[in-house]
Amino acid sequence: MVEPSPSRSADRSSSCMSITDLDVDSLVHCAAQLNLRDILSMAMSCKYLRTVAYSDSIWQRVVSRKQRPEQISSSFPQASSVREAYPARRTALQKFKFIDPLVAGIPADAKPFDHLILNRGDIISSQGSLVHVREIDGVLSGRESLVTLSGHHAKITCIRLFPLNETSLFRSEIQQNDSALVTSSSDHTIRLWWKGSCLRCFRGHKGPVSILSDKLLGDGDGKIFASGGVDTTIRLWSLGSRGKRGQQALKATLFGHGKPVVLMSVAGDKTSHLVSMSKNSELRVWDTTVSSAVRSSCCVGISTVPGTPVGMKCHESMVYVAAGSSIVGIDLRTMQRAFVAAIRQSEIHSFEMMPSQSLICTGGTRRAMLWDIRQSRDAPKLTKPVSELGGHRGAVTHLHMDPCKIVTGGPEDSFVNVWETSTGMKANSLTCCFGDALNPIPGCSAMAVNRYQIATASCGEQHGCILYRDFQNATWESVTPPFPQGVRGSQL
Repeated sequence: MVEPSPSRSADRSSSCMSITDLDVDSLVHCAAQLNLRDILSMAMSCKYLRTVAYSDSIWQRVVSRKQRPEQISSSFPQASSVREAYPARRTALQKFKFIDPLVAGIPADAKPFDHLILNRGDIISSQGSLVHVREIDGVLSGRESLVTLSGHHAKITCIRLFPLNETSLFRSEIQQNDSALVTSSSDHTIRLWWKGSCLRCFRGHKGPVSILSDKLLGDGDGKIFASGGVDTTIRLWSLGSRGKRGQQALKATLFGHGKPVVLMSVAGDKTSHLVSMSKNSELRVWDTTVSSAVRSSCCVGISTVPGTPVGMKCHESMVYVAAGSSIVGIDLRTMQRAFVAAIRQSEIHSFEMMPSQSLICTGGTRRAMLWDIRQSRDAPKLTKPVSELGGHRGAVTHLHMDPCKIVTGGPEDSFVNVWETSTGMKANSLTCCFGDALNPIPGCSAMAVNRYQIATASCGEQHGCILYRDFQNATWESVTPPFPQGVRGSQL
């Protein structure tokens, strides 16, 4: 019998080797070349590769691409490794717990800011009938980057950004993360903007257009958006219509409200269902797929809440409405109230919620309140907030909420406060604009937050200003200051 040659045996054994047959040092050397996403994927594949992915040498390489590892370790001495310190630092950055963010001040006209949005690389704001789009990289580099959208003839009432890949404007994968800009105005029109130009003007309302749906309605290629107006109607529009004037864009007009429509949100469990609220606090649910000559028959649910409506959010089969001095949760399947949160304030001025953590935040007078709606399982009426976020001089009209932080501000405050979502503890306080003894800082008229970035807008008697901060590469962590921080760090 002929024995197989050693070389053929070696070839056979090498062909059966898997990645886990390599020693840890070899795998660490290879994994050090991966990006963060691939390293995290590697850690989730199996226990052996997780050990490799957790190696400090890999994380030192990842961290060194942005900052020296010893700086991160010294900032978080409680962490036992660079791998533990890295996410701790990223979380602290998202909480704005640093005193040296990148800062840029943008001069503007002395007109009130109605809207302010951070969208990827752009700062979008509106003043009166004009929309201003500024490229952040251009602002930081000092070159002119302002694009003014000037098609409307009256005050802009609402701005929405709809995913481009859900509209007929989508052409290639390069545009996968782009958005289409849609604005409504008191001039009775809605406009669709793309690359600085108005592609379509939607006409049909008999009065000012007050609100746009927060998301597109429907599934597939035939998605539509909704608008509500002072004329008490809701109109459904197709973004796929052709022509500059948007001929045949109007798909339906819904009648039923007796007062101007002020709030709208797409249902969380059925993307074809639209929830609307009128000025007299009447809530209606519409099935936008129903085809009927009598468009009021599209209404599949009606309810009311006490007080003047302030905000509304849908999540799964629930709709949460802030009105008057309370928050009401309504089950859209039965149109019955699931809970009521009674606010110990005379009036709610702003409202945000984070369904993933069952948290709601309300802005009142001189303070905001954080609520846990899971407590409604034990008592249908909530009376005690989780935290009270104080320190404001007047109404808290600006709120942002995400898993890391809550940001609060108002027109009587020259600063915004930053709070930790998990604890309700104050993390920072940031001025809204440049100022000095001769030019005091005006109050905050608009605010936008996006992960590591925050933009605040203020308007004084002689000038307006947008102050942009980016905490992503900040290095000096702060201890919560007793007074609002001025403009510090890397200034432009």
